[in-house]
Amino acid sequence: MIAFTGLLAITGLVRSTPRTTTALIIALIIALALNPVVAAVQRQAHVRRSVAVFLVLTGFFVSVVATMILLIPPAIHQAHNLQTQLPGVIKNLDDLPLIGRRLEKTNAPAKIEAAIRDLPHRLAGDTTPIKRAGRSLADGLLAAFVTILCAVTLLLDGARLLRGLRRLVPVPRRQQVDDAADVAYRVVGRYVAGSLLLAVGGGLVILVAGLALGVPLAPLAAVWEAMWEMVPQIGGGVGGIPFVLLGLTQGAGVGAICLLVVILHLQLKNHVVGPVVVGQAVKLSPTASMVAALVGVSAAGVVGALVAIPLVGAVKAIYLELGPRT
Repeated sequence: MIAFTGLLAITGLVRSTPRTTTALIIALIIALALNPVVAAVQRQAHVRRSVAVFLVLTGFFVSVVATMILLIPPAIHQAHNLQTQLPGVIKNLDDLPLIGRRLEKTNAPAKIEAAIRDLPHRLAGDTTPIKRAGRSLADGLLAAFVTILCAVTLLLDGARLLRGLRRLVPVPRRQQVDDAADVAYRVVGRYVAGSLLLAVGGGLVILVAGLALGVPLAPLAAVWEAMWEMVPQIGGGVGGIPFVLLGLTQGAGVGAICLLVVILHLQLKNHVVGPVVVGQAVKLSPTASMVAALVGVSAAGVVGALVAIPLVGAVKAIYLELGPRT
């Protein structure tokens, strides 16, 4: 009962926090992921912390810009081709397995074609969706800027902030707190590194399969999959939906193969690679990971799902290593 009451209190507290808290949590994850790289650069190049942070961030942004240069022009070209292919795709919806007959009975292809044909007139008469999309884009850019700023601050002054917090701890308890912080850092750091590895692997699977099958916008689908792979349990499935839909534009057979690729990838990640790469980091059972992810989603959405599992794993590790011995 006490644990349940505390869970409700934490859920209400997190839900009432502003968006800045979300940016700070994501920035903390980024800082934890980049901190080993910064430390390695500082150690190998024999430079100050600030110089190492600058070099790592410069390399990170250069890689992001290079990726955008490689992906955006082909994506625009394929998007134009997709517009010309869309009418034929809609007409072939009746050939889809299992649901094709039902779509044909409800006259779904004709309705979808009419909706797409009328879309420019609707947007021309009502600019509210465009304004909302513009505001959402501006909010997203602002949130990204705040997140990056917080991550840079944590990389530069994280150690100083920790030393300041350490002074607030009573002297007899400092060693115990230091040990707990070291255990938590190891667990969370391994979890973040493992999650990034799984994200890169998921993106490569979608990229290779998309290029081999001739799926349009395959690079963007791969980036989308890699981003969602960071969300535990449900992320891989959600990230694979656009890939399957884009595969359907090349025919029902290609769409079915794309669906099979996503299912096989999820099975391999959830039952073979994931337990080894991430499960060993947090040492949680699949059931405990699922419960933690669901609680995190209910409390703070996607960000809650990102931090719930490493948080529970860190608490468990601290208790096992530093808790009372019987």
